[in-house]
This record gives sequence, structure tokens and C-alpha cells, in this order.
Amino acid sequence: MVDRDSLLKSKPVEPFTPSPFSVSGLLEKMSKTAYQGRRLGEAFVILKKMITDRDTTILMGLAGSMATAGVWRSITWLIDNNYLDVLVSTGANVSEDIYAGLGFPYARTNPCIDDSLLLDLKIDRFYDVLADELLYREMEKLIMQFILDLPEGIYSSAEFLYLLGARLDSLGVPSIVTSAYRKKVPVFVPAIVDSGYGIAALQALRLHGKKLIIDQFKDFDQLVRIVEESIKTGVIYIGGGVPKDTVQLTAVAKSLLKLHKEGVDKPTPHYYAVQITTDSEYWGGLSGATLEEAVSWGKVAEENSADARVDATIAIPLLVSALEELKIQREKKTFGWVFREVEGLVDKVKNK
Repeated sequence: MVDRDSLLKSKPVEPFTPSPFSVSGLLEKMSKTAYQGRRLGEAFVILKKMITDRDTTILMGLAGSMATAGVWRSITWLIDNNYLDVLVSTGANVSEDIYAGLGFPYARTNPCIDDSLLLDLKIDRFYDVLADELLYREMEKLIMQFILDLPEGIYSSAEFLYLLGARLDSLGVPSIVTSAYRKKVPVFVPAIVDSGYGIAALQALRLHGKKLIIDQFKDFDQLVRIVEESIKTGVIYIGGGVPKDTVQLTAVAKSLLKLHKEGVDKPTPHYYAVQITTDSEYWGGLSGATLEEAVSWGKVAEENSADARVDATIAIPLLVSALEELKIQREKKTFGWVFREVEGLVDKVKNK
């Protein structure tokens, strides 16, 4: 039974006193304060546990259009340093980074600029960031040409993006899928048509008669098999949307499959969970849903979770900088079997 002293004295708020400590030290201090500063600090503490637990496979759900803000370099850093085993992303995040990787600049602007003027000038706006529409089309053209060079058939998005990573690697274009290809990290995009990939695939079909099928059911089967193979899973959600819910559903799928195979009706939630979002829970949408709510579905364990309502462009630089300071060595989990069916195409796409 909870008593007064345990509530009032067991976890005192520790006032934040400025001093010359590191980013990791800053986050540790913040975890003893309150409100969203505390939540971000707690997210860092959970992230460290996740990375140092050798039994844990780490999956990230990456939503929104973070690449235009420069966040994509932080994601490639996480991949390069073995801190991510699987990425589930929006199409924007793994296409608009290619725009930057090609050397096309994003420009900062005042968000109150005249958008009709931008339309006339063929300039696209992402809040306070500008992109050249003509160069954006060049990025989509590169993806279209890659599609034209692939054999027609059925691919999971992870297989498709693995081969694209091989192409970009051969071209010397840095990007999330380039790093993922080098590390054999599966990248799933469960709504891939909602991006430049959709435009590129449509042009390949309508202008050149090239038909390529991305099988989203194959995606989910591969992703669930990864979770089934894992002793534990840890999840990092940047934003919400389809990437978050797809990763969440893998825990539900694992438990249901276990029920059908073994007759055991027991939840198999993700063991660790960190969420960074600015959405609100009271609208009822998944993007703002708390990790506590996910407990009711068996998606997340009650312990070892941290839910920070913080802009990702603030949270991610702090979190990855803190990890860089600590230089934690981690041996990533490998799921090379995801690419087994397309491995024979790597040389073909590289030599184009």
C-alpha cells in the first residue's frame, strides 16, 4: 500500500543548477526535474538501457519530414554506429535526404513568406525551409531511373530500398538508405507511395510502361518475423503516424501468432519504448497516443518507457550528441535474410 512518505520523499525534484557539464550530463540532470525536461531526460536514460542490453533489437519509427530539417544525418549516425537494427519510416524521410545527399541545398526562410510567389518561382516550402522544385524533380528522376533499371516483380519496401541503397552507394550519394545498405539495416516504408517514390513509380509506369509492385503485406510479414526472432525489442518513435503504428502492431501480431501456434494467450510487448512527439493525446489519434495507452493493447511494457512531448528537431540533436559523448559500443542485430531474394541484383543495380 502506498503511504504519504513514499509519495512525497522517494523521488524528490532536484533543482537544476547551471554548471559546465556534458550533454549527457545535462540530460541526466534534466531527468530529475519536471515536465517535458524530465521526460526528455528519462528518454535518454531508457535509450541508454536499450542500447546496452545485448538481448534487445532496436526499431525506430520515423514520421514527418525530418530530412528537410537536417535530422537525416542523425539517423545515418545512429545506423553507422550500430544503434539501430530496423527503421520504419515515412517515404519523405528516405527520399528528401537523397535531395540533400545529391548536394541540393535546403534554404532557411521566414515562414510568413508569400507562398503564391514561391509557386511562381517553383520553390517548395516546408514551414521555414525552402527546396528547389526543379531539383526536387531531379531527385524523383533518379528514383524513377532506378525503378526502370530493376527487373519487374514484387518487392517488399525493405528489399526495394536495400537495392536503392546499393545504387546510391555506388554513386557516392550519402543518405539514410545508403548507410542502411552498408550496415544491412532493413528500412520499411509502409506508405511509400505517399512521397517522391509514388511520383517516381507513377512516371515509370505511365511514361515508360514499367510496372513495379511494392508488397506491403510482405513488408509486415518480414517485420513481424524480425520481432519474433528477437529476445527483446526496444522501440524509438519520432512522431507518430503509420511508422509508429506499424511497429506497435508487430507486438500484437507476435502475441496472436503465439496464441495460434502454442495456445498461449499472453502479451509480448516491446520491452523498451521511447516516444518523441508534439501531438496531443486527447484528439484520439495514434500520433499523440501515450505509451501508457499502448500498454492496454499489449504493445509496450509498463516499465522502461519514456514519453517526451518535445519537438524532434530539439530532442534528436541532444540525444544523439549525448550518445556520441558516451561512445557506447554495440553489436547490432543482423537480419540479412530480409534481402536474400534480391541479393543477386546488387551488382546489377550498382553497375548501371
